[in-house]
Amino acid sequence: MNTLTASSIASDFQTEKTRLSLYYPVCYLLFGGLALLLMPHFSMSLMLSNGDYGDIFPRYIGTMSLGLGILVLQIVRHRVAALYTTLIWVRVVFCACYIYFYQQSADPFFLTMLGMVGLGAAATSVAWLNRPNRRT
Repeated sequence: MNTLTASSIASDFQTEKTRLSLYYPVCYLLFGGLALLLMPHFSMSLMLSNGDYGDIFPRYIGTMSLGLGILVLQIVRHRVAALYTTLIWVRVVFCACYIYFYQQSADPFFLTMLGMVGLGAAATSVAWLNRPNRRT
């Protein structure tokens, strides 16, 4: 029997806030992926890139972004809360890589990516860490 307590309701509410915060990466992954796939040069200029990556590499990244966006959307849609911390840590790794890539290339594209991904990781982390009865 599942009894409702104030603690379980608060925990469910915080987990729901975490889930809702994941719609931000879903949007930038899906829309950014489509933009990179369909309009690579325009998309790269919108993200302040000063490098020349040709046509194929941005389209490849767009394809990967679309795939990742679909996976994150399914995690959100099916409320797979067990993977929320994994999604946070994956973005932390991405942010560390963006910092390294920027240091190597001085391309502002990587700072743009750091800002977008870092904002989402911070929002999800705050929502996840503020839930009562943290178990994972």
